[in-house]
Amino acid sequence: MASSSPDPFKVLIVGGGVAALEGALALADLGGGRLELALLAPEPEFHYRPMAVREPFGYRAAEHHAVTDVAEAAGASVIAERFASVNTAARVVHTESGSQIGYDALLLALGATARVRFVHALTIDDARLDEQLHGLIEDVDGGYVRTIAFVVPARMAWPLPIYELALMITRRAFEMNVELAATIVTPEARPLEVFGDVASAAVEELLGGAGVATVTRARCEVPDSRHVVINPGDRTLEADRIVSLPELFGPAVRGLRGDSHGFIPVDAQCAVAGVAGVFAAGDVTDSPLKHGGFAALQADTAAASIAALAGVGVGVAAEPPAAVIHGMLLTGAEPLYLTVQLSGTQGIHSSADSEPTWAGGAKIAARYLGPFLAGRGGAAG
Repeated sequence: MASSSPDPFKVLIVGGGVAALEGALALADLGGGRLELALLAPEPEFHYRPMAVREPFGYRAAEHHAVTDVAEAAGASVIAERFASVNTAARVVHTESGSQIGYDALLLALGATARVRFVHALTIDDARLDEQLHGLIEDVDGGYVRTIAFVVPARMAWPLPIYELALMITRRAFEMNVELAATIVTPEARPLEVFGDVASAAVEELLGGAGVATVTRARCEVPDSRHVVINPGDRTLEADRIVSLPELFGPAVRGLRGDSHGFIPVDAQCAVAGVAGVFAAGDVTDSPLKHGGFAALQADTAAASIAALAGVGVGVAAEPPAAVIHGMLLTGAEPLYLTVQLSGTQGIHSSADSEPTWAGGAKIAARYLGPFLAGRGGAAG
């Protein structure tokens, strides 16, 4: 039901990542100045994390953008505090410092928490990849590391970075005239299967050409720093170094019911079931897709739902975010551009191209945030 109150319709967005910033820009567009937007974001900068995978290989650091710049473009105020809990009955958010912030609609875009799954592996952290991988790459260059296993846990995060690291390190070894055997161990049925059959086949061909082996449908353990035990089959892979993705867990939001891993269940309109005026987008949700482009699609859907609730954005439907997902696979040479049209979480149309098939060709394809960053000379492919 649309609001009939003469007071401004207050929308509070919690977070400072892709979903939060995309949601703020989308609401600014849909609201036409008739919404009072506030962004609760403790960190002053937005880190363009998908490009951080290149940093250990001598590329410039991934971009950082001031959250206040995006907020200013959206006409939103910024509250530089940390979220603590929500009282949905009173429509109030509590911060860690004790502040209380009222809202008419709440968009939670808190992200997920990365945790180490294998204590004997090097678990990648995109906030400090250069620091983490500097020694490994030096050892590859010097010929001290001849075998590397890249491991994807059963409860995987977004898998693209592990493929990028395998390809980039393998190419680096080739350029340094060093023999290196790399193996990716993944629970996926095919490499990057989320992008569908055509794209997955192209990735398989790319990996094969680079000399990267793959073990699929694998559940593994890492009992020590030199061995990966692979099931089914109870086979053991020996490696000089083991590199792993983290597992992702939800933030277990106080005041909301989450699933068993702390993620927030949402419906097709990105509304939190059974709670009036609360929406969620991005990695905080229970969607198995943990990807910046999908987070942006969810944020757009949530923004349309909030605009309808406020009685603005007339004619804009809050479509479920079952749309098109784009991914740029960095290889150390020319990137491969992957696209899949989704139905639920299953790909129904898939492609892989040497040139981007989406406007701008940025790593994160976001309707509002993409053009904003590109206009500032950033987020270029």
